[in-house]
Amino acid sequence: MNHKERSVIVAILAIVAFMVAMDLFTDTKEGVAVWHVLVEGGAGVAALFGIFYFMKGSYNLQHKLSDSMSENAKLKKEAEDWKTEAQKYIEGLSKSIDLQLTKWNLSQAEKEVALLLLKGLSLKEIAIIRNTAEKTARVQSISIYSKSGLAGRSELAAFFLEDLLQPQKY
Repeated sequence: MNHKERSVIVAILAIVAFMVAMDLFTDTKEGVAVWHVLVEGGAGVAALFGIFYFMKGSYNLQHKLSDSMSENAKLKKEAEDWKTEAQKYIEGLSKSIDLQLTKWNLSQAEKEVALLLLKGLSLKEIAIIRNTAEKTARVQSISIYSKSGLAGRSELAAFFLEDLLQPQKY
C-alpha cells in the first residue's frame, strides 16, 4: 500500500471517528440506550485504532526507508572509495596487460579482442561490439592464442590474473 492510499484510509477513518464522536455527543444528550452508546463508542474506538495502526505502519515504513537510504549512501561511499583506491592499480594492470599484448606482437584489433576476452565476453558479443562477423572474432582469438602460446581463454585470463589472486596468509 503506497503513501497516498494510507493517507486516504486515515482520512476516512478520522472522518468516521469524528462523526461517531458527534453522534455519541448527540445521543447522550437525547438519552438513548446505553448499549447503543457502547456500540457506537466501539465503532469510534475501532476507527481510532485503525488510524493508529496506519500511522504506525507509515512511521515504520518511513523509518525503514530512511535507514535503507543511509545504508545505501554508506555503501555507495565505500564503493567510490574502493574505486578511487584501486584506480592506480587498475591503471598499472592495464598498462602491464597492454605491454604484454605488444610483446606478443598482437595487432590493434587482436589487442581489442584479447581485452574483451579477458572481460569474459563471448565471441558473438565481441563481434557485435566491434561490428565484425563472429567468424572474424573467432579467427582473431585463435591468432591471439597462437601468438601468446596459450591454449585458450582460461589460460589467457590466468596468465594475467594468476599472480593477482595469491592466497592470503593468515
